[in-house]
Amino acid sequence: MQDIALVLIFMITIVASLAVAPRRATVEGFFGGQSATGQAPGLWMLVLSQVTTWIFARSLMNAAILGYFYGIWGVLAYTAYYGSFLTGGFVVGRLRAKGARSVQDWLTGRFGAVGGACYNLVIALRLLSEVFANLLVVGLIFAAALPEVPGAGTGAIVIVAVLALAYSAWGGLSAALRTDVLQMGVFLVVFAAAFVALLTSPGFDLGAVLTAPGTSGAWNGQVLLLVAFLQVFSYPVHDPVMMDRGFLADAETTRRSFLHAFWLSSLCILAFGMFGIQAGLVGAAYEGELLGTWAQMFPPWLYAALLVSLLISALSTLDSALSSSARLVVEELRLAPRSLAAGRWAMLGFAGLGTGLTLWGNQSLFDAVAVSGTASLFLTPVLVVGLVMGREIRLWAYLVAFGSAMLGALAYFARDGLFAPLLPEAHKYEQLLVICLCVLAVGFLASFAGARRTPS
Repeated sequence: MQDIALVLIFMITIVASLAVAPRRATVEGFFGGQSATGQAPGLWMLVLSQVTTWIFARSLMNAAILGYFYGIWGVLAYTAYYGSFLTGGFVVGRLRAKGARSVQDWLTGRFGAVGGACYNLVIALRLLSEVFANLLVVGLIFAAALPEVPGAGTGAIVIVAVLALAYSAWGGLSAALRTDVLQMGVFLVVFAAAFVALLTSPGFDLGAVLTAPGTSGAWNGQVLLLVAFLQVFSYPVHDPVMMDRGFLADAETTRRSFLHAFWLSSLCILAFGMFGIQAGLVGAAYEGELLGTWAQMFPPWLYAALLVSLLISALSTLDSALSSSARLVVEELRLAPRSLAAGRWAMLGFAGLGTGLTLWGNQSLFDAVAVSGTASLFLTPVLVVGLVMGREIRLWAYLVAFGSAMLGALAYFARDGLFAPLLPEAHKYEQLLVICLCVLAVGFLASFAGARRTPS
């Protein structure tokens, strides 16, 4: 019965998403998010779209898993990444004040085609990781919920990818914005019910949750919090979903949308992380991606509510990632004419590649965050020195910062292989902290060495 309810609720959400998607697609709506009458999205459409695409399934699972192992410090570390709405809003405001229409616009103006190409490479990898990671969570959920059905996880991955592509390819960014509002509404209702049930459940102690060290101790959670603080300035800038939404409405509406998205998403991540902390406190054995643990801990309806929350958040991120992939290929890379057909082909390509990566078998969730977050670190010195301080950075310095970030991301990815002799013998998060410090040090040294004050 629980399995049937899970599938039914999720399918109703998909059908409703198809229903609210715009009936008539326009080029401006597809790439710019405008309504059929040419209006820019309003404040709360932007807020709900930002939040639902950032508290995606991978993030919810990561928050819960980090809470299980590292207690409140693990949850706080992951929540710190949501300070990205504050730093991202700050960067967007500065870029718009300089007359830039996108991050690529500013980088290309400063560093030419090479500067834009480096950035586009990073965000293309980011978009692929979004499709991969959220489809991965979909597969894990259906494999856990329907263990008696052979290939349930694989089948669910393919079906959800096709359905998300169907309504995304019809309306593009305008469809993503409208469906995000619906999906966020459903998510908040379902998740609120699950959270209230957690707070009122026997044995729940808020004080114990807020001071819990986790099953593996608090230290690595504290280290990860330091990593988050190092990455939080550049992290939002390499996320095209967030950056795309920073240039759709007027400056004041955009500024307010980032502020509201910050507190709302942070509360959701903190609350979801408590489910992982509680699992550690009651001594539940960790199973898989925590799904098996929850199945043993909670009553069937609460377990189903958690799974529905994860599935809806995965769906909302998929459509936004696909709409951003179309904008990347058509408007930034200019690999095809600005048309609906070109945007749809771009979506199909990213959906196919992301699905293929998921079916390939990689099961790591947080590593995708760590690698992409490290790769984005080249933006921190470039933006601080170039955008905030107003210095002109020479191309060689930009390329040194970019190269160090790519090398750092590769070092973390291959920490147990090629780069093992170069890294300290420590936990992977301690290694990640060392890598981030080195990348930032090289990037800032190069940026200051290659900087000159621009004429006022």
